[in-house]
Amino acid sequence: MAWLQRTRVAPGAAFRVVCFPHAGGTAAFFRHWASPGGRFEVYAVRYPGRAERAAEPCATDVRDLAAGVAPAVAALADRPVALFGHSMGAWAAFETALLLERGGVPPSRLFVSGASAPPPRPAPAGLETASPDELATTLVRLGGTDPALLDDPGLLDRYFPYIRADLLMASRYAARPADRVGCPVTGVLGDADPVTGPGQASGWSHRTTGGFRQLVVPGGHFYLADDPPLALLDAEPASSPRTAPIPT
Repeated sequence: MAWLQRTRVAPGAAFRVVCFPHAGGTAAFFRHWASPGGRFEVYAVRYPGRAERAAEPCATDVRDLAAGVAPAVAALADRPVALFGHSMGAWAAFETALLLERGGVPPSRLFVSGASAPPPRPAPAGLETASPDELATTLVRLGGTDPALLDDPGLLDRYFPYIRADLLMASRYAARPADRVGCPVTGVLGDADPVTGPGQASGWSHRTTGGFRQLVVPGGHFYLADDPPLALLDAEPASSPRTAPIPT
């Protein structure tokens, strides 16, 4: 099964953005993302164990996940490519960027959204034994998850295995101390994010040799569900270092 799903064809796109979902997320989270003027194409990563890949086992290691997706991203390198990862997806995007750089096809920019710099925050207590209801309640409280999930046992049964698998994978992840990407990194954070604060997110500055810039936007942990940062992706183009002001 293909690792990437393109949201909309843009034949004249100057660059591409590959988006990594959060823990428990799917490629469908990004299905409406598209450059209004067709300046860039958006590809969403399909994690195993859900949606079109439901028959496959869930990933258990962030670096293994990155090793799976990196060749698919490298195949897009006939045009500049940026990586965008939200929450756990930021760590997967970071590890993918490292692999791409080692393979000679470096991304032009890494966007890390709603994510503390690795090593990550401690895992929530009781994650291994949490019930479906407990996990769903936590996700709904963070935002970005339909509250109807709490009232539908069928949905809970379907989503619970990969939600917990992703959260466990994220809790076990620890970046190697010396690992840094060479591309510029842009951090994006909701001003009411209950999960990640500015101090945690600013640690990404130590994970790049290409420069770091942090932007705080209105919203919580899932600020991008209602207001996708498409203008930011266009203002911080994948094709070159920053040449335009970041919108506020």
